[in-house]
Parts: sequence; structure tokens; C-alpha cells
Amino acid sequence: MTKEIGHHFLAKLGKKRLRPGGREATTWLIEQATFTKDSHVLEVACNRCTTAIELASTYKCHIIGLDKDPKVLDKANHTIKSANLTDYIRLQQGNALQLPFDSNSFDIVINEAMLTMLDTKAKEKAIREYYRVLKPGGILLTHDVTYTDKQVEALLSDLSRTINVKVAPLYCDDWINLFQTAGFTGITAKKGKMSLLSPIGMLRDEGLLGTVTIILNGLKKSNRQQFLDMFRFFNKTGKDLNYIVVASVK
Repeated sequence: MTKEIGHHFLAKLGKKRLRPGGREATTWLIEQATFTKDSHVLEVACNRCTTAIELASTYKCHIIGLDKDPKVLDKANHTIKSANLTDYIRLQQGNALQLPFDSNSFDIVINEAMLTMLDTKAKEKAIREYYRVLKPGGILLTHDVTYTDKQVEALLSDLSRTINVKVAPLYCDDWINLFQTAGFTGITAKKGKMSLLSPIGMLRDEGLLGTVTIILNGLKKSNRQQFLDMFRFFNKTGKDLNYIVVASVK
């Protein structure tokens, strides 16, 4: 049976929070910036726009959601329309390594759970692009996978096999160095246990009904093997992987 890419698979099961640290990490990240109705925000790899929708609903800020997958953007568009937020969120197809925007265009750039999927050179290029499109004094908010024990590096190939996409998380200090090298200052970071498929994390992120729905869908015959493989990895084999959220100022 062909495996699907991990985050696509979980979305199909009904999971709405597809970030390593879930709601807790994203909330911390948002608290590091000042969002107002005048803020111009770019969310790179917006996926289904869960974060963008919450921001637009709360702050009435103007957001461009960028993703290279047209199918994902189509689903996001339906969700945005259902939330009556088309005046605040605009979607655009594009690549993080060559952002289709002028320099100094945005007050805030958000990028969750994407840099981990790039190799080192691509990470560096993407972060340089984020720096370029931010206004002076603008802030970059990122959310990724990390680890604090160097021995965990041996698990990274297992992680790639489990979610069916090659990933390259970095050691905590290496993430910080990456942003510093690109020219960012005033860097603050927080790390913690991944909650993507932990029972407590799912209850916090999806609620009881959402969690039950995900599990029931995951245990259907066509989904069972991949769901159990992912559940076991994130709760046993890879339980020492962490999330990291970083706020960096241009």
C-alpha cells in the first residue's frame, strides 16, 4: 500500500492542527509579534490556513497565504469563504525559495513546519527571502522540529520514512545560528515536546470529538497501517523529538 505524505494523511483523517507543537507552540509564536488591523502579514506554506484564519478573525489584519500546492490552496479558499474572511486573506501560489513579492513588503512573516523539510542550502535561501521581504523592524515567526540530544540524529531517517517525506530537523542551537547568519537579531526561542499525535496534544488541539474522529478514521482498514506507524513513532521511537518556535527581528 502506498503511503501518503504525513501531513496530507493526517489532514485527510480530520486533523486541523498539523504543526509539531500544536496550538500551544503557535500561540506562543503569535504572542511574540504585535498584530493590528494595519499589519501586512505573509504566511509561507500556509497549508489550509488554520493560523491565518485565526489571525484574521482576531486582529482583522491583512494576510497573504502562500503555498506551492494548488490543491491545498483550493481547500483553504473554501475554508476562508466559509469563515467570511475573503476581505482579509488572499491566497497565492508560489515558492518560498523565490518569493513573488517586493523587498520590505511585510510587517510579519510566518512559516510553520516547512523549513524542516528543506536541506541546509534551501533553508538558508528561504530564510534570506523572508529577510528580504520583511520591512526593517519586521519579525519572522517560525515553527519547526528540533532535538536536544545529539543521539536523536539517528532517528531522523526513521522520521522521514514514517511521514513519507525527507526531513532535516536541526539541533536547537543550529536553528538559532541559521537566523543569525541571515542577519536577524533579537532572536527569542522556545522548545518543548512535540504534540502532533500525543493523546494530550490531540485533545488540546482538536478537542474530544475531533480526537475521536481522527482515531476512528485512522483505524479504518485503508488507513490503519500508516496511522499506527505514525502514532507509534511519535509516541515511542521518536518521543524525544521536540518542537522549536523562534521569533527573529530584521
